[in-house]
Amino acid sequence: MEDLIPQEVIENRILMIRGQKVMIDRDLAELYDVETKHLNRQVKRNLLRFPQEFMFRLTKEEKEELVTNCHRFESLKHSTSLPFAFTEHGVAMLASVLKSNRAVKISIFIVKTFIRLRRYIFAHKELAEKFARLEKRVSAHDGEIKDIINAFRQLMEAEEKPKGKIGFRP
Repeated sequence: MEDLIPQEVIENRILMIRGQKVMIDRDLAELYDVETKHLNRQVKRNLLRFPQEFMFRLTKEEKEELVTNCHRFESLKHSTSLPFAFTEHGVAMLASVLKSNRAVKISIFIVKTFIRLRRYIFAHKELAEKFARLEKRVSAHDGEIKDIINAFRQLMEAEEKPKGKIGFRP
């Protein structure tokens, strides 16, 4: 399956909507090689398998933002129906609803991509946290270094004062 669909294609179709990584019904239908209306019909026939955390319908505003930001959704611009967004678990559930070998293989591949992205994001989050801790430590050192520099300046200024002449003055 990896030979049929490059990993980057799936990664580019995973969007962040409502703080969740999701895929839009149209993209999934294309990957599964079925019509979008067929995919949505199967979902509607099996609604109990798709609770809110597996799938949700986009709002009109979300659809408009999607059309604005993603050229491939331009045909949705004048559509009256709102697309469905499927989370990782919704994608896994689609395989059982569509019941084709291709759907099962594609779903597994998509879920693996979701997992890979999650690990990637987690690794970067850890790195960002470590960087923030290092930045705080360096900031603390900056203050200490400034104190040392100021102390040296005070010592240098004290030495530069002209000394009075030594000896007897009539």
